[in-house]
Amino acid sequence: MIVTIIGAAGYTGGMLLRILMNHPKVSLTDVVPVSASHAGQPVDVAHPDLVGTGLVFADAMPSNCDVIFLCTGHGKAAEWMAKHDVGDAIVIDLSADHRLHPEWVYGLPEVHRDRIRTSKRIANPGCFATCIELGLLRLGEHGQLGESVVVHATTGSTGAGQAPSETTHFSWRANNLSVYKPFTHQHLAEIEQVLGMRPIFIPLRGAFPRGILMSAVVKSKAPAERVREHYRERFADHPFVHIVDDLPDVKRAVGTNNVFIGVDNHDGNVLVVSVLDNLLKGASGQAVQNMNLACGFDETAGLHLMGVAY
Repeated sequence: MIVTIIGAAGYTGGMLLRILMNHPKVSLTDVVPVSASHAGQPVDVAHPDLVGTGLVFADAMPSNCDVIFLCTGHGKAAEWMAKHDVGDAIVIDLSADHRLHPEWVYGLPEVHRDRIRTSKRIANPGCFATCIELGLLRLGEHGQLGESVVVHATTGSTGAGQAPSETTHFSWRANNLSVYKPFTHQHLAEIEQVLGMRPIFIPLRGAFPRGILMSAVVKSKAPAERVREHYRERFADHPFVHIVDDLPDVKRAVGTNNVFIGVDNHDGNVLVVSVLDNLLKGASGQAVQNMNLACGFDETAGLHLMGVAY
């Protein structure tokens, strides 16, 4: 099976390479990392930990692709699709370009697993969107979100991509916390598409590289344990969503494709906290999960990843 990664020099492309190196259904010799800026160079030029793999960045995809991952910037994936004949290949777009497109399946397996299994065009959800949608999905499906829910979510610096910027510079980001794009974040449209309502979303930049923590408060008199049991029933057959008895921290999710969700209730206020790794379940890990479903593989293939516990 020939797998091509367009934009393989960036964070999400690099994570895909690391996952596919240990995927039981993918041979490393059949992985084609494409990068216009690094063509002809070994992949360890961009990803130093991948030294010794023998992989070299290509300047274009081969003609016989089975799966194509688009790790280009927002706005560039649609342009790339317009210029290339992908034939019968499965295309998984990690950008925002096709998340609202009616001819593409929104690749959240916990909602669209059966559609993903038969699709050739899959739009990978955003990292914030995945964390918020999975955290609030059970309540939304039962009409318990009300007219307005305030969501705060803090992301690590890798969520901004590999290109350095003023707000990812270490001397600015370290020991700092800031709000950005309040009420207007680009993931709101896809969140509304899944939940059926648009939360009041306050994104924050965290002083750490990996992970997202989302918290939301919803009015409900149901005891926390009952809410947990409803969540457990909803996600019982979804291997990467785990309902925990405490309020999870970011570190337990980093390095894994897992989402951890915890709930509490105080005086009729249900607190929901969800955490994930923005580069894995929030991006490349979920993309491989979607590939597995679309190719008929075990959904968890290649995704038994080891987190960073300490």
